[in-house]
Order: sequence, then structure tokens, then C-alpha cells
Amino acid sequence: MKILHTSDWHLGKRLEEFSRLEEQKAVMQEICEIAEREQADAVIVAGDLFDTFNPPTEAIDLLYKTLKRLTANGRRPVIAIAGNHDSPDRIEAPDPLARECGIIFAGYPHSVINPFLLDSGLQVMRSDNGFLELRLPTCEEPLRLLLTPYANEYRLKTFLGQENSEEELRNLLQERWQQLADRYCDDLGVNILVSHLFMVKKGNPLPEEPEEEKPILHVGGAQAVYTENIPSQIQYTALGHLHRMHQTDASPSPVYYSGSPLSYSFAEANQQKWLLLVEAMPGQTATVREIPLTQGKRLLRKKAHGIDDAVTWLSENKDALVELTLVTDSYLTATDRRHLNAVHEGIISVIPEIANRDISSGSTFHIDLTQSMESLFRDYFLHEKGQEPNKEIIQLFQEILAEEDEK
Repeated sequence: MKILHTSDWHLGKRLEEFSRLEEQKAVMQEICEIAEREQADAVIVAGDLFDTFNPPTEAIDLLYKTLKRLTANGRRPVIAIAGNHDSPDRIEAPDPLARECGIIFAGYPHSVINPFLLDSGLQVMRSDNGFLELRLPTCEEPLRLLLTPYANEYRLKTFLGQENSEEELRNLLQERWQQLADRYCDDLGVNILVSHLFMVKKGNPLPEEPEEEKPILHVGGAQAVYTENIPSQIQYTALGHLHRMHQTDASPSPVYYSGSPLSYSFAEANQQKWLLLVEAMPGQTATVREIPLTQGKRLLRKKAHGIDDAVTWLSENKDALVELTLVTDSYLTATDRRHLNAVHEGIISVIPEIANRDISSGSTFHIDLTQSMESLFRDYFLHEKGQEPNKEIIQLFQEILAEEDEK
């Protein structure tokens, strides 16, 4: 069985004021072409289909057209779950019509997919809260999926029937996953876990969440889940949320973040993007092949010393989106900015670094606009209050960031 794993499409996302729609169309086309070329039997999209709870119309159109094409007229199921950027209700809203095309949406961790049978032979054979068993037209063995879309810690515990429990979330998830695996996942089918959570191997350092990403590892989000919480019956775990493709664990089965198909912040500058092709047989560990994605503009950061240095470099890197730090002895004039924009149409931001602002003191003034929202808040708080914000204030600020779209 061949399964394509992708995630974090963030359709509708912009880079500052720069639209990424044409790049998103191109990479969606590439993903569809890879699915056909590799003769994939199923496609998994592990959350963050959209960038906001209320995406623009063109992003909605692109999602449905892409998913419809991926299904190959109902012969190839596409299973898509909600991430922390998605509205669960919006994700599930088209479900009755989507099922007729072979598209299966899950917005909540306790979502139940109604059984159906298509003329293509695609069939939902069994379903439960957070579980789905499919019969594929191209395979004799069934595909079993444990589905855990994103929800913050309180809601996850509520869905698990433990809203007042002091027990750690990871243990509650392990218990629920194990119950489903024991009930449905024997070695006569292919067993996959799909989730949009922060998962790490216990004892390993925590990877950084994407820049400008709504964090989920704090109050209002959810604690890290360990790979050891995955049931032994699971042959592959398909994760979404982190934008860099990487393997979180290899034993007893592969655990992967597929990463985003495009670089969405300058923290991802020059980062190769991938699509994962998972090959699995009943009772055996899955194998994973990383397929490079080639569409989309590169994101580049450049520190130039003076206008001439900047112009030369920009002329050599026209097919990229650029964050330019410009070191000069004086402030950037409107004429200078027009000159830079005439040379390169993809300048997203210019960060001035003014050397010798005060020649007598030898100081350097640097406006760092690349900082995260949390870092900017810390700087602002220090400027206004004369001291660093305490832990409680930072946690409250992080919770506001995580919940702002829901409000």
C-alpha cells in the first residue's frame, strides 16, 4: 500500500503583503502529479489546510479543487484533518458532498465518519470516535486510521471524557489510542496514526515551532506527546504542525512530520520541502521515501553593506523572496528604497542597521523586525516597565496568541 503524507498547506497565507497564491497553485499541481506518477493508493493531509479560520474564497476553491483531483474520481481516498489554524466546523462542513468524491474530513478528535460505499469500490467499513477503516479499490488489505485532529489541552481532555482529570494529556491519549488499536488494528491490515500535535521522542530536545506559527506547546495549547505513547500496532505516524520535514522517531515504527510544501517564513529560508511516500504491508514496519518538491520561490535572507552591495546581490537572486538587512552609515532614503524595488520585485522587508548613528559613542542602532511576537512583546514590556515580564504574563500572552483566531 502506497500512502502520500503531506501537511501544513496553509492555503491563503501571505508573506507580509505578498500573496503566495500562485506558488500554492503550482505546488498543489505538483503534489497531484506526484500522486499520479507514484500511483498512490491514499493521501493523508495532516492538518493546517488553511492559514486562518476564515480563509479567502480563492484558498477555499484551491483546497477543494486539489483534493478532488487527488481522489482520481473516487479511486484514491484523501483523508484530511484539522490543524490549529483550521476551524473544525469549516473543515467538516462539506463532508456529505466530499464523501461522494472520496474526500474524508475530520475536524475534531472525536469525529465519527459515517460509513459509505462509492462506485469506485472505496468503502468506509468501520468507524468510531477518532477511528476509520477503509477498503481501497487498489488494495486487498484494509487501511485503518487513528485520527486525532488538533484541539487544545482542555478540549482534548473533554473529548476523552476526562475534563477534570489531573492526569497528563499524553497518558490519556495513549490510553485512547491503545483502546482503538486493540479493538480494530490487527496485523491483517495497514495501521496508521494521523495527528496534528507536538510529538517528540522522550528525552530529545524540543524542536522549535515555526516562526509566526501559533504555538501549541503552552497554556491554551497542549503539552508534548511522546512517541512512546503510540500503540505497538501502529506501523506509521503521520504528523502535522512543524514546517520542517523530519523523522521524530524510527522505533518501533517511523514517526514523521512531513513539513509544509512551501517556506512560509524567513526562518525557513533555503529550506528544501518534501512529500513523503509511505509504503506499508500488514504486519511489517513501513518504509518512507522523501520526494523533493520543486515549486515555489526560495526565501532568502541577505545582510548587505551599502546600497551597491545590495543591488549587486539582488540582481543575482531575482527569483526569490527577500528579507534584506541593509547596513549603512545613514538612514535609508525614499530614493534608495525605490532603487532597490526597481532592481528586485520580491523584497518583502528591509531591515535598517545604522552604523555610527552616534559617532561619538560608537554605538550601532539595529531595528530587528525579524523577532517573534513573543520577543517583540518582551522588548516592549522591558521598555515600558523597566523589567522582563514574569512567567505568568508570558503564558497569558502565549494563550492570547493561540486563541486569537478562535475569538
